[in-house]
Amino acid sequence: MQKQTISTKPIRSLEDALDRCQILGMRVSRQRRFILELLWQANEHLSAREIYDRLNQEGKEIGHTSVYQNLEALSSQSIIECIERCDGRLYGNISDSHSHINCVDTNQILDVHVELPEDLIRKIEEETGVRITEYSINFVGYRNVQNDES
Repeated sequence: MQKQTISTKPIRSLEDALDRCQILGMRVSRQRRFILELLWQANEHLSAREIYDRLNQEGKEIGHTSVYQNLEALSSQSIIECIERCDGRLYGNISDSHSHINCVDTNQILDVHVELPEDLIRKIEEETGVRITEYSINFVGYRNVQNDES
């Protein structure tokens, strides 16, 4: 019996996310599709409550429990991203390795893809004795900063 290989291709679109659900044998229910569509349209990190509110405002009736269960299923399979914060979990549409900018003044989290120079990675590996296979960086800053150069 041949073992099925699960694709490790990054999920970069709604179609990729739907395809990954099917590859994993996850049913693409109406509610699951609503959540995935919203995350790709919003293109920002949202709490379960924000997802619930936005879907219901759009007339897509969905219960709290259904939102939480679908978010858990999708994030546990790495189809969507789940970020643990002190004030709760936030969900985003990028599931592959990437970095974040935490905006202190707007309370937003922005996704960024950062590639460190190879020599820096090798230096860190030499200093720690750890072979780095992937990384993410968390930046913290202010979006609405006035330029003080006058």
